[in-house]
Amino acid sequence: MISEADAAFYRENGYLVVENVYAPEEVKAMRDALAGLIDKARGLTDHDSIYDLEPGHTPERPRVRRIKKPFEADPVFRDMVEHPNLISILSKIVSPDLRLHGGKINIKAAEYGSPVEWHQDWAFYPHTNDDVLAVGVLLDDTSEENGPLMVMPGSHKGPTYDHHVDGHFAGAMDPGACDLDFSKAVALTGKAGACTFHHVRTVHGSAQNTSGRDRQLLLYQIAAADAWDLRGVPAGWEENESRMIAGTSTLTPRVVDCPVRLPFPKAKREGSIYENQTALRNRYFAFDPKVGTAAE
Repeated sequence: MISEADAAFYRENGYLVVENVYAPEEVKAMRDALAGLIDKARGLTDHDSIYDLEPGHTPERPRVRRIKKPFEADPVFRDMVEHPNLISILSKIVSPDLRLHGGKINIKAAEYGSPVEWHQDWAFYPHTNDDVLAVGVLLDDTSEENGPLMVMPGSHKGPTYDHHVDGHFAGAMDPGACDLDFSKAVALTGKAGACTFHHVRTVHGSAQNTSGRDRQLLLYQIAAADAWDLRGVPAGWEENESRMIAGTSTLTPRVVDCPVRLPFPKAKREGSIYENQTALRNRYFAFDPKVGTAAE
């Protein structure tokens, strides 16, 4: 689905957007599955192993900001990660041998969807090599108005920034303590069914959704089969092997020289990135108190 020029753009800039990866009926199947999962959040009073809740959530009026491991919550999300169009793209920019490392759905509901502060995925799960990326499947039309994913082009070639506060992992960078000009960030926009791709070391984040339109984004974390998580095998051996989505597995890690920081000691508030980031003192993206209260 992509040309050699597209692959070269990804390698140079650390991101790529590809339209029409999924057909409208496939997007509908994923949206329907997501709606069913959100409806099951009725009655919840706190986060759990599947749901991460917005500050304004109530058991009667569920506000879900993240579904954790959607590929375990509904089979449609496990099926879609092996879509031939997606595998074709990943084989060109990552490897023909691919493993599903993880995933989530960030819901960014209209008018109150929470922001995500600037960070690098590499700070959460460094590997033996950095042929690792995140795929964002756009489940809604996404523009600059409804809180799109934003990336810093070329930042995947730079350092791994400090994501700690008071000695504990916090899941985000201090925007005032780095050399990046965030005015140069690029918003990754497109129609539902498009996919975004960002390198594991690319600095990225997103603003609160204050528009009247949802911005639901399914995220798959994909690694080359010879990229091994430096934290071990968090999912367990059998589960890890079951997540091969293309090619063959290997017990021979490929090791390259990359700037690594480990996500330890663990965050004071563990859970999703939203909970980790409550430790931040200096934020870049505003959070409107009229639509919820920050979780500090």
